[in-house]
Amino acid sequence: MQKSTVLVVGATGGVGSLLLPALQERGARVRAMTRTAGRAAGFPGGVEPVVADLHDPNLPDAVFDGVDAVFLNSPSAPDAADIQIRFAERVRRAGVPRLVLLSQYAARAGSPVRFLRWHAAVELYVRTAGLAEWTILRPNLFMQGILAFAGMIRAQGMFAAPIGTAGVSAIDTRDIADAAAVVLTEPGHAGRTYTLTGPRAVTHPEIARALSDATGGHIGFTDVPPEVFAGSLRGLLPAWQADGLVEDYAHYARGEAAEVHADVADLTGHPARDVTDFARDHAAAFRPSAG
Repeated sequence: MQKSTVLVVGATGGVGSLLLPALQERGARVRAMTRTAGRAAGFPGGVEPVVADLHDPNLPDAVFDGVDAVFLNSPSAPDAADIQIRFAERVRRAGVPRLVLLSQYAARAGSPVRFLRWHAAVELYVRTAGLAEWTILRPNLFMQGILAFAGMIRAQGMFAAPIGTAGVSAIDTRDIADAAAVVLTEPGHAGRTYTLTGPRAVTHPEIARALSDATGGHIGFTDVPPEVFAGSLRGLLPAWQADGLVEDYAHYARGEAAEVHADVADLTGHPARDVTDFARDHAAAFRPSAG
């Protein structure tokens, strides 16, 4: 599918913003969806911006004109599953040949984690709706999620979460973007579900050591009860999102996200980035404040 046109939904997000240049490097024409025209200024040169809102039930047909493949990322909303299902139906009605859905590791309908249930509902629709061609990507915990603790780390030299010493095969978002670029532009991935992980399961104390080595300082990790973690999120995130994050961490603490899969290397031809690579490349964000 070289020189195909790919529509990227969530183009300003952590994965979507990396996917734009990754697609260009593979020779694709890229259309990036954004809710506001002003945010298109941050897109790489040559990317075609289209101003549209994923929440809009009446998206104009022009959004899909000439599109060969769509990358669908989840919006940050309590009705994310409904929004994605409605959009996937628009993709089907528009006759777009290919849809790639960004889901989540261990998505299943009976999960106690709301985000995993929501992703499972979207996956079910995508598999059964009669789309011309679909592929599902299931990444594990984003290494870049640790950046949310950067302020605490700079100020206090530590971070905290309710996970103990459970390992998680966390993945760098750059690897997610690389894998997505492949399945969006190459044949052979129809009807496939890929689980995207890092090269090993790492504990949060190991993440702290990697950050310490990369910054040249001492960064610690403290295991805290879920209610303490929840309290630290209060006022920073909407209640539904904070509660979901607590559920996510309970899932990690139960050891349910430690399996390592080879799909990143199989798809991209390069090994998945290790947490030490992430720490080295983002060291400036975590370096503790002087004094």
